[in-house]
Amino acid sequence: MSSLPCNTCNDAAPFFPAQFQDFQEKWASILKHIARSERLSEVRPASGLEVRPRPEMLSTGISELDVLTGGIARGCLVEIYGSASSGKTSVLLATIAAATQRDETCVLVDASDSFDPASGQAAGIDFGKLLWVRCGDFGKSSYVVRRSSSTTDDFPKTIRAQSKHERRLEQVLKTTDLILQSGGFGLVALDLAGIPEKFVRRIPLASWFRFQRAVDHTKTALLVVSEFFCAQTCAAMAVKLCNEPSLVRHRPSGKSAHSEILEAMTIQAEIVRSRLERKPMQSVKTDFMTRTVRAG
Repeated sequence: MSSLPCNTCNDAAPFFPAQFQDFQEKWASILKHIARSERLSEVRPASGLEVRPRPEMLSTGISELDVLTGGIARGCLVEIYGSASSGKTSVLLATIAAATQRDETCVLVDASDSFDPASGQAAGIDFGKLLWVRCGDFGKSSYVVRRSSSTTDDFPKTIRAQSKHERRLEQVLKTTDLILQSGGFGLVALDLAGIPEKFVRRIPLASWFRFQRAVDHTKTALLVVSEFFCAQTCAAMAVKLCNEPSLVRHRPSGKSAHSEILEAMTIQAEIVRSRLERKPMQSVKTDFMTRTVRAG
């Protein structure tokens, strides 16, 4: 039996230790040159990065809510949302009152022009420290409605209502942007309650991101009050409010036996999002009582 010779590769380049050593020296010199670059002077490994400290917190004026959330974080966007009669306005008034009593200059951007100064005064707001921006329907509609024989009477009213909410949101976005860029305010409250959800949903995420970046690393706290969660990932904390069935009423003397006056109601607050704590996120709830500031 004949055996085949073993094939050898004669074309392979021979190995020279001197050439390999020269390559290592050149590679080491390149790495040293890159390490001396000014662009990489601030680059550090992840293990050497400092943990961002917890931001300074502003009190909401409600002790139970402060225990739950720690307050409203400066340099962050915090959102409080809930359905109608869920206690949003009570929390908003208490937060503004607590800020103005600490000589903080505050701004209230009122999207639906629904702020009641009498309720604010009863809550303890110092109006000398508050800038109230009313986003009302002060201009003419930009829509042109042409009637025809098939047009109903309700159709033009619907068009005008839609343009009104759109104009108000446009005022809200422009005003908030100017206020945050100017700086110097301790608390900027954006009240979107009363604006239909379909219009608030049209606010682009880029606008929320721009607002969040505007207050980042500043002493300004941005508080958004709405009927649903709209800031999404741009919110450092989101708190959901809802009212409990328990209501405190009393019958006024000398009035009809069927009439009752609402004195207070129990509100439940729940943290649904938070990136301020360095621990696993979980749903935490608390209850507190809100009282009426106007009765009659």
